[in-house]
Parts: sequence; C-alpha cells; structure tokens
Amino acid sequence: MPQDIYPLLLCGGSGTRLWPLSRKSYPKQFTQLTGNESLFQASARRLSGVGFAAPMVITASDYRFVVLEQLAAVEIAAAATLIEPSGRNTAPAILAGALALHAREPGALMLVAPSDHVIPDAEAFRAAVSAAIPAAEAGQLVTFGIRPDRAETGYGWLALSSAPGEAFAAVAQPLKGFVEKPDAATAQKLLSGGLHLWNAGIFLFSTDAILAAFETHQPALLASVQAALDGAEKDLGFLRLAPAAWSACDDISIDYAVMEKASNLTVVPYGGSWSDLGGWDAVWREAGPDADGVVTSGPATAVDCTDSLLRAEDSQQALVGIGLKDIIAVAMPDAVLVAHKDRAQEVKQAVAVLKAKGASQAEILPRDYRPWGWFESLVSGSRFQVKRIHVHPGAALSLQSHHHRSEHWIVVEGTARVTVNNEVKLVSENQSVYIPLGAAHRMENPGKVPMVLIEVQTGSYLGEDDIIRYEDVYARGQGAKA
Repeated sequence: MPQDIYPLLLCGGSGTRLWPLSRKSYPKQFTQLTGNESLFQASARRLSGVGFAAPMVITASDYRFVVLEQLAAVEIAAAATLIEPSGRNTAPAILAGALALHAREPGALMLVAPSDHVIPDAEAFRAAVSAAIPAAEAGQLVTFGIRPDRAETGYGWLALSSAPGEAFAAVAQPLKGFVEKPDAATAQKLLSGGLHLWNAGIFLFSTDAILAAFETHQPALLASVQAALDGAEKDLGFLRLAPAAWSACDDISIDYAVMEKASNLTVVPYGGSWSDLGGWDAVWREAGPDADGVVTSGPATAVDCTDSLLRAEDSQQALVGIGLKDIIAVAMPDAVLVAHKDRAQEVKQAVAVLKAKGASQAEILPRDYRPWGWFESLVSGSRFQVKRIHVHPGAALSLQSHHHRSEHWIVVEGTARVTVNNEVKLVSENQSVYIPLGAAHRMENPGKVPMVLIEVQTGSYLGEDDIIRYEDVYARGQGAKA
C-alpha cells in the first residue's frame, strides 16, 4: 500500500438477532462465534500490519474495558477509543472518527469497518482495500460490495455500472446507486441480473472527502458532532464525547445521511467469503455444516438431525436434538432458544417481548464483565447469593462498603490481597475471609495468574447498586458498578 490506512472500528451494536448468546450487556462482536477469537479481535487483526496505522475504535461506555482487554489479548493498541454517550447510528459515529482523525492527520485515508463481520481471507480483503486507494486519494467515497450467492432480503444492495466479470476482480468502478432491502422476488432479480452486490457497510475515503460531504449534505449534524468532540473529556485512555451535544445528533445511518446524496461514489467488488452474522441461520452457514447439514457446538449432540444448529454454552449442560430438521437450538445457562431456521430473523422480536415482560434475560448475561474481570451468580435466595468472581492478574476492585450485606470470600485459585478497614492481608487458595456489613473492603490480584474466589453474600438487599465507593483505579463514580 502506498500510504497508511487508518482503520475506524465501529463497535457499538447490541446484536439482538443472535440472542441468547449476544445481548446488550455483551454483544456479538465480543463473542467467539466462529473461532478462537472474538469477531472484534478478528476485525482488528485483519486491519493491522503493513500499510495500516493503529486502529481507532468508537464504542459505548459499557464496552470500553472489554475493547481494551480484547485488543491487548491480540497485542494491538488502539490509537484512540471514542466513547459514545448513546447510540446514534453510523453517521454520527463515522463523522466523529473522521473529525478526530483529521485533527491529527489531515487528509488521511480512513477505512470504516463494522467489528462484527466474518471475512476469512484477510489477504484478499486487504487486496481489495489496496485496489480502492487510488479512487479514495482522488476524492471518491469508496464502498465495498460483496459478491452475492443468494437472493438475500436482509441486506441492502449496490447497483453497479458494469458487470464485475467472472473473475470478480477488485476493480474500482462508479457506483450507480443503492437499493433498499428488497423483497424475495426483487432480491432474486438482483441476483440473476449480475449487476448488483450486497452492501457491506465498509468504506474507504479521505477525511477531506467525507468531511466535505457532511458539510454539503448534513451541516447541522457536522456542527453537533464537532461540538461533541470539542467538549469531549479524557477518561483514563478513553475520550468521552460530550453528552449534550451528542444527544442533538440525528439518529441516522451513513447511507441515508451522505452516501445516497453524494455524486463522488465508487464501488470496489469483493469476491471472497463474507458474512455479517446477522442471524443464527448465518452462523449455521459460516460454521460449515457436516454432510447432514448439522452444526454442533459445545456439549451438544445431534441424533438423526438434518440442516440444524445445536449450540450449548455451558460445560455442565447436555443439549440433545433428536430427529430435528431446519432447527436452531441455542442453550445458555439462563435462557434457551428453539426456532425454525427460516425464522431466525424473528429472534429480535422475541427479545422485545422478553424486555416488555421485564425479563432480565432479554439484555443481561448471567456473566457480568467488568474492567477487573468478571463475576457470575451461581445461586441466590431471598437473603443470600453465591457468586464466582474472576480477577485478572494485577487488577483490583474498588475500595467500597455496603449498607445491607456482609460477605464471605473463599479463594479457590490464585492469591488475593484483601483489605478490610485498616487491615491488609494475603489470602491463598482454600483460605477465607469475612467482610462485616459496613466495612470498607477491597480485593486485588497481586499475582501473575487469574484469581478466582467464591463470594457468599447475606443480607436484606443484595443489589449491585448497594455500593459506597471510596477509591477506584478505573475512575468510576458512585453510580457505577463494582
């Protein structure tokens, strides 16, 4: 590549169509759906190396430490991480990234990519990006179109000026236009005609070109996002956009805001494998079904099944399917989904029904991720709760106390440094400590391996908001979680 590409990873979606694995508290981009890395990690790795600068990430506050941790696990450091006060769709997010990049690298080429796509052939995708550079340097807004292999109604489509040819080479050409998500009959015509591609929502352009497009087509949005960036506050290694200015931004996609109005549009076809994993049917396809069309994951067993996906997420489970055809079955410790494969897109409707009923399973995973590690509830009653707590090496919980509960801690792996009021001591495996109601306390992991303890809470109220916080290395306020 003749010059560095600056990736912007969009990392704020909630992914309800992959419920119950993907939820608002821990969406699909952070999960290991098709391999040993999360979709976010795979995306960051794909857009790194020769020709790529360090990525910029824009995400929600709840995910900021997950982003940091997952990037560190693949040895990638973000150039900047912008925190959205609320989700406002792709146009404000991309604009914020472009303004931030332009301030430090005027005119730089920015590659915008969702962080939840599957693109197995990273080299082929990089080649497509390289083919798009001349057009982007010439001031074009470049989008990447995916070679369709079915009459998909779940994606928007891109209209080409000329057919890409049998070899489907990554050759830039003028984009004729956009097609909204079609009905089945229209999708079949688009597929048969050979002049349309799927819209992947991946873009390459210079900061000059995209900012000029916003100035022409969305001046009010440009002003609001600039104000949110001007009023942003640094928070540890993150940059929090100003909430008031951000709330004034329209909730609008980049296609509606700019792309469908611009005249300087170019498309580069991509002929390799791609999926946005927009439903469990897509996960089934990408996972590589066996000769019977069956995919199993985790402790799942298929007996005389065809064209089905069976996935169990807990090692203590045993998910068994007998005589199933075209079925999706996903078992989590707290929720189970069973659906016909043809109705996989309706999962988000089920999430809406659960949310309306007040079911915590709609949005919250039983495992709760925090900047220091994670915890999960093992069993609970009216006046007690048992948790497993996992603390990363070198991490520490806040110094805190509780009005309504006392706690027993039993270390089962590693060593904990425990503070109770003015006493600090090390607690090793098979040792325990009691935390009286009202006592100021903290647990830390001073070791080089994860520390795991079992916490038994007893009291009249066991909610996570019963916290008085005194000190916190993660700079969280009184309203934040532990």
